[in-house]
Amino acid sequence: MAFRFVHTADWQLGKGFAHVPGDAGAALRERRIETVRAIGQLAVEKNAHAVLVAGDVFDANAVADRTLIQMLEALKIFPGDWVFIPGNHDAALADSVWTRLLNREPPTNVHLALEPEEPIVLADSRAAVLPAVLQRRHEIDDLTASFERMETQKGVIRIGLAHGSVPDFLPDQSKVRNPIAADRVNAAQLDYLALGDWHGTLKVNDRTWYSGTPETDSFSSSDPGNALFVTIPESGALPEVEKVSIGHFAWRSDAAEVRSAEDVEALDRQIGRLAPDPQRCLLRLTLTGTIDLAIRTKLNERLSYWDALLHHLDVREDALVNAPSDDDLDRIDRGGFVRTAIERLRHRALDDSDPDKAVAEMALVRLYETHMGSSA
Repeated sequence: MAFRFVHTADWQLGKGFAHVPGDAGAALRERRIETVRAIGQLAVEKNAHAVLVAGDVFDANAVADRTLIQMLEALKIFPGDWVFIPGNHDAALADSVWTRLLNREPPTNVHLALEPEEPIVLADSRAAVLPAVLQRRHEIDDLTASFERMETQKGVIRIGLAHGSVPDFLPDQSKVRNPIAADRVNAAQLDYLALGDWHGTLKVNDRTWYSGTPETDSFSSSDPGNALFVTIPESGALPEVEKVSIGHFAWRSDAAEVRSAEDVEALDRQIGRLAPDPQRCLLRLTLTGTIDLAIRTKLNERLSYWDALLHHLDVREDALVNAPSDDDLDRIDRGGFVRTAIERLRHRALDDSDPDKAVAEMALVRLYETHMGSSA
């Protein structure tokens, strides 16, 4: 009989999102609990037997008790089996978030795999989950080698559950920690190897997958926001893997060159296409080009508009040069003391070696906006 399960990982509950300030950051933290409910609801809708979570359930071992309680409540939506292993963020240290969870006596359908080489048998003994348990943040050895020593009854579906990196496979090899052999499924006679650590959904081979994080958490992740629904018809059969989009927030990165009013209008349309549902979008926007104060004012107005609509807007404009024109300065003041001060600001704003260049640019923009506002 087939075994059906949801493969997920890298929830990182309690993540701080310090780079997203205020209410926007708080909403990201709260949403992660809602994502747990969404995963449980997916398991219900798919009539799954279990949800397997391949590590980094929590962002750190020091997460607040409130986070633990909220997670346990969220798990109630799915009455089947939940299986958790620690990851590098929440390694099973002697005193960890896992010991705190155990002290809360989780329900019997919540399995905390904290002991190495102890398979967890599910679905009336039709399937066995073989856990690789990180007991410290980084391991030199491949913990999945222990799968080869774990014995199961003939005909039982064997599923490995691990958190780490497959050397020479992941796109960013600088992050290879806790190595996992790419051919482990064959060496350990696994029907499926459920991996966590890489935050994008990624197929290593027909039986080995990274689910990725179900809720996107940065501008650099590759294909995040998914969970995998896996069906294994019987021991030895190839798994059927379905990628299911489950994330709420969209993190987008884009760049634009701005030199004219037409460029500002094009940028406005560009953001609209990137964020059809602005309240669910976080956008990092990198701007380049050279603009005068009139274009700067128009750009600021449109950026202010999108900053109010988007969940979060991060504008990078170190390479955007504010170059006041003679017409700009004439609009502020044509002569006298004020014009002299403005010329000095302009000189400093165009001097890349001036430590107060950015201050001078801002002062000119504010003067221009103030003057144009008072003359309107």
